[in-house]
Amino acid sequence: TKRAGMLRQVADFSDFSRGHWLQELLCRGEEPRHVQSSPDGQHLLVLQKSRPPPLPRVVAFQLHGIGGADLERNWQPPQPALVGLLFLQSPATLGSWVLAIVWEHGRTEVWHFVVAVGWQLLQTLELCQGARARIISVCSQEASLVWCEERPPLDAHSDVSKCAFRFCVCTRALEVGEQGVRLGTVRIVLHNSPEYQVLASPQHIFLVPATASFATTSKFLLIWHPEKAKLTMTAPSAGFVHSKVLRSSSESDFRKLLLGSVGLLSGLAPLDIHTSAVSNSGGLLLVSTKGAVNMVEPDGTQRHIFDLEGGPLAQGSPVRLKTFGSILACVLAGVLYLIDQNSGRLVEKKTLSMKEVHFLESPGEEDSIQLLTQTGIYSFSLSKLEDSSRPEPCLVEMVFEEACRYYQRRSLSSSKLTVEKLKKGGVFQAPVALAAILQHSLHQKQKAFRGLQDTYAKLLSTMSLELQSYMSLELLKTCVVCAPENEVESYCEELVEQEVSRVLHSDMDKDNLAYLNSIFAAFPKAAWKAMRSCLQLQQNGDGLLVARATPEVWKKVLGGPQQEEVGQNGVVPLFELICASFLRFKPKWLPSFVELTQQYISISWTYSSKEGPEGRVPLYKRALGVLARKSKRSEADDEMELELLLCSKRPKAVLQALHLLICLKRWQRVVEVAEKFSKLSPLLNKEIFTTLLAEFAQHRELDPYLDTLWPLCPAELTASDILTVVLQHLPRSQEDPVPFSSEGSQLTVGLLKPLLQRIVQRPCIQDEMYSDALQSPTFPPPTPPREY
Repeated sequence: TKRAGMLRQVADFSDFSRGHWLQELLCRGEEPRHVQSSPDGQHLLVLQKSRPPPLPRVVAFQLHGIGGADLERNWQPPQPALVGLLFLQSPATLGSWVLAIVWEHGRTEVWHFVVAVGWQLLQTLELCQGARARIISVCSQEASLVWCEERPPLDAHSDVSKCAFRFCVCTRALEVGEQGVRLGTVRIVLHNSPEYQVLASPQHIFLVPATASFATTSKFLLIWHPEKAKLTMTAPSAGFVHSKVLRSSSESDFRKLLLGSVGLLSGLAPLDIHTSAVSNSGGLLLVSTKGAVNMVEPDGTQRHIFDLEGGPLAQGSPVRLKTFGSILACVLAGVLYLIDQNSGRLVEKKTLSMKEVHFLESPGEEDSIQLLTQTGIYSFSLSKLEDSSRPEPCLVEMVFEEACRYYQRRSLSSSKLTVEKLKKGGVFQAPVALAAILQHSLHQKQKAFRGLQDTYAKLLSTMSLELQSYMSLELLKTCVVCAPENEVESYCEELVEQEVSRVLHSDMDKDNLAYLNSIFAAFPKAAWKAMRSCLQLQQNGDGLLVARATPEVWKKVLGGPQQEEVGQNGVVPLFELICASFLRFKPKWLPSFVELTQQYISISWTYSSKEGPEGRVPLYKRALGVLARKSKRSEADDEMELELLLCSKRPKAVLQALHLLICLKRWQRVVEVAEKFSKLSPLLNKEIFTTLLAEFAQHRELDPYLDTLWPLCPAELTASDILTVVLQHLPRSQEDPVPFSSEGSQLTVGLLKPLLQRIVQRPCIQDEMYSDALQSPTFPPPTPPREY
């Protein structure tokens, strides 16, 4: 078995037809611009665009060749240049292929290789419809060609801004059959566009701006989805921007497509692209001039993979990229980097002795990377790298990183704790034990059993359920990635539920809170369902909301970082996050949830009032803050505000709700609230009654409810107090008083009479105070016996 990191030569130039010439081309001072191998790995095409001498040309070399006609094409400027070498599958013979050589003016030569005969020209075709068209970039996808062509304006003195959008992206089917080669009709994907380089993945076409001369158009990429006839606009600095289905030719106008996003794009940073290539997973790999490697997915999202060493990249320094399974191979300045695409971890780094390196196809050898150099073809084995690219080392590293954060938060020392110190110190045994157990458990399914220290065996049995849960979570993540589109949503919901549950059973620090915020933002519906499940929220038989969450979960909901701790970076505390979810998916449950939360505080919170969550900002005010952040206000939101104020049962909140109802002139509800909340405390009863008595003095709206209102009169109010309130709030008349007014809005003694009679007939408070003493059998009480 070959050791990982070793290069093995699999062929030298003597294995090629005209091998000495191939070596001569590779060893020349001027580097070949493009080297490409055929799908079966038996042919090498070298495209050299150097100026005379010699002439620019493309030459084909056969591995283990046995003679036959060679393929060599050259051209001399100002003749049209060669712009593309495309290998297309030929359905006429299963597994066979043809080579399409595309020239700048649209002429396309289709070549076929026959064993013992050599290269044969099948047909010459014209791709472009206009004689003045010039192809800039071309790629192939299945049996179709996609290209970007320049269509010069007829008027040589045209406006410069119009000339900038003189390009057009087209597609055309090219079918190879027994009867020859047939071209389909030209279909315009995009017209009036700037210059684009087109790159094909199995299902999508990426359009990368070829120049940065125009500020707006050099800030985003376009992704064309042929099956859906849809264009997606994405900016690496901002992610997905816009998507549109192109139903007609008028919608394919680039300038119209741009109009709806000009404002958003104006604030974005321009693209920074040094090299681009398509990965085997269908994403677009971008290398910036700073050496950052990023992946743009077909849906427009972007993720960072790795940062290459060596600082800023010069414009002329080539970067070779190719993916082999989950491994990204990259060659820069004679250094080979092997990177795990999924985790972004550097698997291997090797300094090569060769100056010029090209990646080749390696059919039948998926576990190796083939490299073409100036001395031959070499193979780099990936079989041993698979072990290191598996998640165990990465997972162990995560264990120590998490342990670092955990111990650092609890440390009184100011010195920085690092992973290296943690591993070498020998003081903290918990992360060491956990890492060993994780490695042991994950290796069991993949490799022969390896013994675990006896000291960890008992801990392993204790952790067995957690390990099973972890393994099922990893399996679920795999299902999400591999599932068909119609099943992804259900898998995502299950994954989100497990993640929310896991975070709620961990320390609710700033990092975990930010993570929960991102989950709620990315998967709002799934996060809502997950939170309902974790809090065990449901309606009982009476239609009331009940929650059977554990005290541990309640404390995470209420006791995590608060707004003043998380700052103004868009992250909100967990309670506010849940309230926003209620408002979006089940608004009528929000007041009940706030009430349930207050009940939990009143019976379970062990801290004093200043330390508990209610000692900072009352929960109803926090819920009202979430309501206030809604972009559009409706009548339902006004009702929600009232319910939140009332569910708190706090005197100030109840009085605020009462004043709101009075302003809205909802008198029936005013009286219902007064009747319900006057029972909470004598002081609140007095405030409510005084407020309503003042309203009664000003207008006649409360007259139908006086039979309900007068019994609410507090016992300590006297007739004098009543008359004082009434007189203070009587409306001022603009005219001289008339003995018998016809308006019917004046307060009369007759309306006050029932209330005054009730007060007069009420027993005196002082009488009540002394009633016990007055009713005693002996008065005064007997003198207690003296003690001598």
